Amino acid sequence: MNNPFDYTPDKACEEAFQKLILRIESLKKSDHPDDINFVRELEAGKMLGVLIATDPCGQSHTLFAFSGQLGHGGFHHNGFVAPVFDYLRPDGYFKTKESDISRQNSEISTFEEGVLADIRKEYERAREKLEAGLSEYKETCRLSKAARDARRESGLADEEELAAMIRRSQFEKAELHRLKKRIAADISPFAENLGKAKAHLDAMKEKRRSDSEALQEWLFSNFSLLNARGESRSLSEIFADTPVKVPPSGAGECCAPKLLQAAYLKGWHPESMAEYWYGKSKDGEVRIHGHHYPACRGKCLPILGWMLQGLPVEPPLDSDSITDVGRDPEVIYENQWFCIVDKPAGMLSVPGKGAAPSVQRWLETKYGPDRLVKMAHRLDQDTSGLLIATFGPLPYKVVQSLFATRGVEKTYVADLEGDYDSYGIPGKGRIDLPLSPDWLDRPRQRVDSIGGKEAVTDYEFLSVAEGRSRIMFCPHTGRTHQLRVHAASETGLGMPIVGDRLYGRNAGHLQERLHLHAHKLEFTFPIDGKHYSFESPVPF
Repeated sequence: MNNPFDYTPDKACEEAFQKLILRIESLKKSDHPDDINFVRELEAGKMLGVLIATDPCGQSHTLFAFSGQLGHGGFHHNGFVAPVFDYLRPDGYFKTKESDISRQNSEISTFEEGVLADIRKEYERAREKLEAGLSEYKETCRLSKAARDARRESGLADEEELAAMIRRSQFEKAELHRLKKRIAADISPFAENLGKAKAHLDAMKEKRRSDSEALQEWLFSNFSLLNARGESRSLSEIFADTPVKVPPSGAGECCAPKLLQAAYLKGWHPESMAEYWYGKSKDGEVRIHGHHYPACRGKCLPILGWMLQGLPVEPPLDSDSITDVGRDPEVIYENQWFCIVDKPAGMLSVPGKGAAPSVQRWLETKYGPDRLVKMAHRLDQDTSGLLIATFGPLPYKVVQSLFATRGVEKTYVADLEGDYDSYGIPGKGRIDLPLSPDWLDRPRQRVDSIGGKEAVTDYEFLSVAEGRSRIMFCPHTGRTHQLRVHAASETGLGMPIVGDRLYGRNAGHLQERLHLHAHKLEFTFPIDGKHYSFESPVPF
């Protein structure tokens, strides 16, 4: 079977998906509310899965799945496999306990907005009234003291009057102390009531938290998945050996686990599988309608690692194991502080987990250990072009500072899919879309206007030929996959870079390298004060 994390759909999956598309299109003509709502939710953005399997007689079957839930139908819709664990049955344990937690939510809100709010108001009214009396007496004392001070400064007061002033001052201080004690005693019942109400609220919230955790634990313990050997393991057991320990929300509800579970339950042998995005991108993700995608790693990697046991599966194409990238890097300039390297596509900038070649290692071999060579920045493995490497700690810190203060002007050239003019995209402009990692599907990045880091790119289209638009990018920031996401996202240019395996259109069929090249570097080097400018010809 194909590897669900690294594959190109085979002909059978492609044909099955096209048939599914036709079936969905036919539902658009239906008058049935369920069909209308189903299509509407799909068009809002959903992952669909296809699995080809054979039964014990050798007959081929096709199974379909959608990720997560859909509207009123929940996990169920005609023509799609059932969920691995249908915990949404109205009379089931999960929904019963969930209703109880919802009731607790309502009770907590009612208590906060009713009883607690009234007790807090009573406390505040009493406190303000008593503090007003205290402030009034303090003002009386202040005026009394000012009068005494003025009398003393006049020199007209005799010893008897001065002694009386001292006694008055002592009385006022003592009376202020007594007043504070009376206020504390008067406010105490109100504060006690408020404390009891807050403690009751905390107890309600603690019970809700405890019940929610218990329900989640019940779900993960009862959510069991099969593997090809017929063995069963719960989500809790599957994720126990992972760094996160606890399954993420929605684990086991993606297409791939649903499809494999359905095949195993029928006694069928999975042959090939593919997952496709249907509808609009959402939540800042870059997803293209009709394009196939690998299974997500955050949720599905541990799950499928279990479910595929006992099934012969093609090994993933581990990019770190690639040892032949076509050509060596080329040093186009060097001095005593730094060198400029032209990196080929397919080579890592710095060493990875495997044995794949990297520019860093290549330079260390070329210059030897005494030069203390270090990459000052990086390019994606699939991107070609210019990199700065430094010799020694001081030049490295200097160049790092240049990048941090945006003192290095970088220019990239890329080919985008489509004709920008026909799409109505301006010939030049600026893209300002903050980015953050897609934590459940690394290494993908997503547009994140709330928690993302600033990512700004200036662009200018250069030409159009054969349905592709050549563009010049000038990034002001250096976020991971910045240019790739800014190009592909519908909120950016909506035109993926040619050959982009993560964000492009059916890149697996293209068999092309990523058409992104770091074309030019320009900066003034603080140590010698010289201005440097380097260019590398576009290789595609």
